[in-house]
This record gives sequence, C-alpha cells and structure tokens, in this order.
Amino acid sequence: MRTIDWKNERIVLIDQTLLPGTFKVVDIDTVDELIDAIKRLAVRGAPALGVAGALGVALAARNGDDVPAAADKLSKARPTAVNLSWGVNQVLAKLDQGTDAMVETAKHILEGDVRRHSDLGRRGAQWLVDNVGPRINVHTHCNAGALACVEWGTALGVVRALQERDALGHVYLDETRPLLQGARLTAWELRQMGVEHTVVVDSAGATVLARGLVQAVLVGADRIAANGDVVNKIGTYPLALAAARANVPFLVAAPESTVDMATPDGASVEIEIRDAAEVLGDHTPDGSAALNFAFDVTPADLVTAIITDERIIDAKPLG
Repeated sequence: MRTIDWKNERIVLIDQTLLPGTFKVVDIDTVDELIDAIKRLAVRGAPALGVAGALGVALAARNGDDVPAAADKLSKARPTAVNLSWGVNQVLAKLDQGTDAMVETAKHILEGDVRRHSDLGRRGAQWLVDNVGPRINVHTHCNAGALACVEWGTALGVVRALQERDALGHVYLDETRPLLQGARLTAWELRQMGVEHTVVVDSAGATVLARGLVQAVLVGADRIAANGDVVNKIGTYPLALAAARANVPFLVAAPESTVDMATPDGASVEIEIRDAAEVLGDHTPDGSAALNFAFDVTPADLVTAIITDERIIDAKPLG
C-alpha cells in the first residue's frame, strides 16, 4: 500500500495519525480536505508532501476549481518543508496545457518518487559500507521511511538497502516528541521490515552515541539550504551535536527537490510553530505555556554528507 496515491480521479492516503493501532485509508475529494490532512499530519514527510502538493493541484483542476487560488492555499498549508510548494509549482506550471496535462504531471511525480528513493537508499547504503564498515548499527530521528514518501523512504530507505545487503545491525530510534513519529511510525515500519530496533527517548540519543552503540546517524530533511544547513524535525540538531562529539558520521538522506538554492541558509527558513496543546496535557499545571517548534536547523559543519537521489554532497555550499 502506498502512503499516498491517485485512484479513480481522487487522492487516497494512509491516515498516519491513527498508526500504529489502526490502519485506515481515506479518500480525499477536495483541496480543502487535503489541506486539513496535511495540517493535522495525516499525511506528512517532505517527499510525501511534495507528491501531495502535486496531486492537490491536479485535483483542483479536475474539480474545476480556481487552480491558482487553490495552489496558493495548498503551498501555505505547512511553511517549512520546501517539497510541498515544489510539488505544487511543478503541476501549476502546466496550467496553460489543460487538466489532463496537469494530472499526468502529478502522476509522473508520484511514480518518480519510488524510483528516486530506491536510488537514494542504495547510494546511501553503499556510502556507509565503503566508509563505515560491513555491518552497521544506526540511529535515526522522527520518521523518514515509506510513510514519509510514497513507498521506499529516505533515511529508512538507506536502512532498507543496508538490510538488503545484509549490512544492517541494530536500529536505535528516538521516540520524537511531541507526536511520537519515531515510536509510532518508524517503529511500525521497522517491525514490518523485520528489523531489530530499540526506541529511546529523545534526550537519550546523545547517550546512545556516547556509549558507542551505533556507527552512524541517519536522518531525513524538510529543507536543505544553499549553504548546506539542514532543516528537519525538532531534535535533529542536538543529535548532530552528539554525533560530532562522538565522532560518528551524521548523514542526511533527502531527495534532490529538498535542496533549496533560493534559501541561502537555515536562518532564512520560516520554522513552523505548532499548537501548544501537542505539548501540554494533564501532566502540566494550568496556565503553563509551551513553545512547540516543529523543526530545527542543523548547521552544515555538523553534517558529514547529504545523500540525494542524484548525488552525494559534502556539507559545504551546494551547487
């Protein structure tokens, strides 16, 4: 089952808010329904958002909506990940060619996601075998697997490729507060893959590295700036600091579309701040406030290499 797909002239997607307890596929018939799914994280992950943006514009065209207005609303559904607006713009560029051309472009982006991330995963696995060793324990953060893409995954795509080569040892994964995308989604995917794994609280990631339990850190990205700064799920930056201290390679796996040459550095990226209710609960006294950053910025000098579907980039100005 694909994370997101186009069937019977509508979008279908897995509602990731219900995993791992319930596996449910929902039909999306309007752009407003898609925007709601994006905002509540029913569909999430930079590559999947790119596909969602493309399919959403195609859906608007198929429904006879005001396509430019729908595209603008869709692009703004989540501001930090560049892939969403990238997917929107790829299909919007076909507006003057008519609805069929827009739908075909969106479907091409959908199908291309599978090939791109298969290539990325195998490229990353080869780099690790060549530079780290024949059998590798890895640490990851948030969810950068098939659920964040269409079928394969970015960081977990590399894990999957290592498993195919019998080069994968154990996977440690952060639970990833506040919505537990690691404990809920990554652990679910690893179990489906038959990969031995251990969940740790976010603040234990540095200790996992300090104790030498892993030989590499693998994460995804929501945007990579022109200078190599990486924007990813909150908690990535401290993991990169710990990896540098432990002298463990810190690899970022992301599609080429995540590289945003129009953004000079991480400081230029709008960081999404989500509802405080995701952090606060019955365990917090009434009247307490929460600052719920969804993402952080890992400076380029902490990144060992960036693996894309097209190349391997050292952490230096890109181009």
